[in-house]
Amino acid sequence: MAKKNIVLIKLASSEGTGSFFVKKKNPKKLTKKLNFKKYDPKLRKHVLFEEKKLSS
Repeated sequence: MAKKNIVLIKLASSEGTGSFFVKKKNPKKLTKKLNFKKYDPKLRKHVLFEEKKLSS
């Protein structure tokens, strides 16, 4: 069986509230950092979430 090339990443809020999402990423296909506009429950509005390294 082949080795999986999936890496877990952390999408942290750019507003600094401490909210984050965990997402899977294929590093061979996606080389640039991911940015998503998602809902931040602490601010109760949509903000930009940026890719950070997930500490294990």
